[in-house]
Amino acid sequence: MPIIKVNNRDVHIQELNKGAAETVLLLHGMFSNLSVYYFNIAPILAEHFHVVMYDLKSHGLSERVLDGYDLENMTNDLCALMEALNLDKVHLAGYSFGGLIALKMAIRFPEKLKKLAIIEAPNPNDERAHGLIDDYSKDFLEHYVENFTDTTKVRMGKRQMERNHRMYEYLFHQTSIKKDMVAEKGFFSDPAILAVDKEILLLYGTYSDCLDTGKDLNEKIKDSKLIAVNGDHNIPIQEPALIGNTINTFFIN
Repeated sequence: MPIIKVNNRDVHIQELNKGAAETVLLLHGMFSNLSVYYFNIAPILAEHFHVVMYDLKSHGLSERVLDGYDLENMTNDLCALMEALNLDKVHLAGYSFGGLIALKMAIRFPEKLKKLAIIEAPNPNDERAHGLIDDYSKDFLEHYVENFTDTTKVRMGKRQMERNHRMYEYLFHQTSIKKDMVAEKGFFSDPAILAVDKEILLLYGTYSDCLDTGKDLNEKIKDSKLIAVNGDHNIPIQEPALIGNTINTFFIN
């Protein structure tokens, strides 16, 4: 598993098709890891693009960090990673909280981005979005693992399950993650979102609690397109081939 140093911290990355002319960088959501993309979505994108995935701080195999989970710090982390990998400009896709990081990148560092795909980004001011955080409990993890196994045909072992549980316990009880996420509740009221001029694809589940957020973003961002996918907040797990092919077509055209 490739581990690189970024700002003197260990970051777990995976890359596919390094020789491609353009790069797609994939951001997972809070409390998951790059495996959301690795088995099904990333290989589709790698047919045309250099694909980069990484585990956010304290997630997966990346180094544990006590604080800095607000969007400014998370985008700083992403910029540092791009610099470490000599990536000047990328297509960016983000799922759930990773979608918020992608939007913040479009506001702070538009010169580093080509097109964006935002998958199920929640409104940090929505109480239902706060509920998504609480749903990442043991019950959610078991649901995630069931879907993961169905779509990837790979079964998580007991050790991997236990490692994931320990990660969630650490994030919930020892880091500033909840406080930092609640502090972002005014993000969608930031007028800078109205000025985003990147071409953006919005992918949301047809019965997701976040669908209204997708509709709101579609109205706010002038060059955006909303596609509703059959499923809930877990559409990258429920419909990985559809998500992968839709993003792939969007980034190519």
